[in-house]
Amino acid sequence: MLRFRFLTVVAVLLLGLAAPASAAEPAALLSPEGKYPLGLRTLHLTDTSRADPWVPSERRELMVSLWYPAFPIGERAQYLTAAESAATVKGLGLDLPADAVQRVGVHARKDAPALPSAGRGWPLVLLSPGAGNSRTTLTTLAENLAANGFVVAAVDHAYEAYNVEFPGGRLVQCIACQAPGEPWPAAMENRAKDISFVVDTVLGQRSPRIDRARVGMAGHSAGGGATAFTMAADRRVKAGVSLDGPLSRPVALDRPFALLTSPIGEQQFGAGWDAGWPTLTGWKERRHLPRTGHSSSTDNGYLTVLLNQKDKVPPATWRRQYGSGDATASLEFFRDYLTAFFQARLSRMN
Repeated sequence: MLRFRFLTVVAVLLLGLAAPASAAEPAALLSPEGKYPLGLRTLHLTDTSRADPWVPSERRELMVSLWYPAFPIGERAQYLTAAESAATVKGLGLDLPADAVQRVGVHARKDAPALPSAGRGWPLVLLSPGAGNSRTTLTTLAENLAANGFVVAAVDHAYEAYNVEFPGGRLVQCIACQAPGEPWPAAMENRAKDISFVVDTVLGQRSPRIDRARVGMAGHSAGGGATAFTMAADRRVKAGVSLDGPLSRPVALDRPFALLTSPIGEQQFGAGWDAGWPTLTGWKERRHLPRTGHSSSTDNGYLTVLLNQKDKVPPATWRRQYGSGDATASLEFFRDYLTAFFQARLSRMN
């Protein structure tokens, strides 16, 4: 069901990085549209109460990127670590510098001190990536939310993405992507436990201060399905958005939920969405975006176009992943939609 392979997506991204526009202007993500400067922290979390579903001899580990409104102090954060970038380039056999992906420009400052929040604290949004994708692919969405006054926690679920660096230089690979049968329905439900653990951890921190009553979630592909399962299991999550994510079984939700779909998503997942839609009894929206692709909400298509490398991507692959529309405009739409959605659904009145 979920066979939009991460290797294809990363290959598209790295092809785009093969020839920078100029030495003076390295490739950079879209600038966030918000008034707050950004900080970024990287968290390594271990849920000692749970075995990892892919490696049962280990406890469940998660890498989390935490964006937040911050004082503009310190060095710029990196898009990927040096090891993640080098492993990705080598793994795909591309003739690129080892730091090609690492050098993509971002707008957050590493470990910058958090800005104080008014009232009860900043609202929190959790982000879950697609099958095989790392949390990094949702950076544009995360930066824009943080620039508009949200704390954003993007989660890498161990062994469900390629080339994710854990402490000690461990590069964890996607065991789930090679598992026999159809492992992703169970994986999406397990991600709900991951997210609840992350919420517990982040709410327990003193800085940045978070309003416990204002928690939302969004996810791409498998992360979109995980959003529905998380909301069903954890009532602290007040609103959710699925970005072309499958729904393997109906879930009962009475809180705001939006589903943004692509043509390939409608083809692959439409039957599940049709079956599950009646059990969503809160505010809901299912919006079909006919010119988008399955991965239009991620950073990758934008970076490829930015660097004039679209002609190196097979047309059929491009249509599946990024649709027939302008990749930059599509990413801007998803960025702006998520920010407006959570501003409305996590208002202080909720």
